[in-house]
Amino acid sequence: MLLEGPPPRVLAHRGLALDAPENTLAAFRAALASGIRIIETDVHVSADGFAMIAHDADLRRVAGVDRRVGDLTASELADVDLGGGHGVPMLAEALAEFPDARFNIDLKVEDVVAPAVAAVGAAGASDRVLLTSFDEGRRVRAARALPGVATAPGSLGVLRVLVATWLRSERSIRRMLRGAVAVQVPESVRGVKIVTPRFVRRVQAAGAEVHVWTINDPADMRRLLALGVDGIVTDRADLAMDVLRERSPG
Repeated sequence: MLLEGPPPRVLAHRGLALDAPENTLAAFRAALASGIRIIETDVHVSADGFAMIAHDADLRRVAGVDRRVGDLTASELADVDLGGGHGVPMLAEALAEFPDARFNIDLKVEDVVAPAVAAVGAAGASDRVLLTSFDEGRRVRAARALPGVATAPGSLGVLRVLVATWLRSERSIRRMLRGAVAVQVPESVRGVKIVTPRFVRRVQAAGAEVHVWTINDPADMRRLLALGVDGIVTDRADLAMDVLRERSPG
């Protein structure tokens, strides 16, 4: 199961990119070596229709290459040097390379839904994958294509849940979160606080977990865990695991 065992959980945001580039198999391997079980990652679609692990739509930031992910084939993307000879991997590769890892996958574009669903289905990985997207419709379409797969609501879904927590509409929250296992949010947006004790309490009462991104300061991790959040999405899985060990010595 994706969220096996009791929280709190650490979700390694794009792996652990200390000695390897983000969103590479090496970064995922490093994150898993730190003791985490869930990798948070992102997928775009290649020119030949494969789900590729990449956060940005283009390669300028990660490789200094002025090309879009969607303009290159999977083979060409594998040959792009992200640093240290690491290329852009396929989702299918990551699922096969780490058969015991759980993956939290952000569907970045509409055209990646079908290839991502195909990769998850072919790997028999539906029970260890959570699919999400900022676009709520995209998330719903992916869930319909993979019955039973875990999902988290997109931006519109989160906004609706947030408003319902303000209005204290528990029935509405349960309805909005039907089929979702978690709500994944930043602590605040444009000065509006999202992660409050009331928000955490009411989402959990509706049967979903609260995961907060992207938290890299151990002091912030401790504060949020004390507030009762279920998961920390972080670039520093190593530090987050140290924080969890502090909470459960021995």
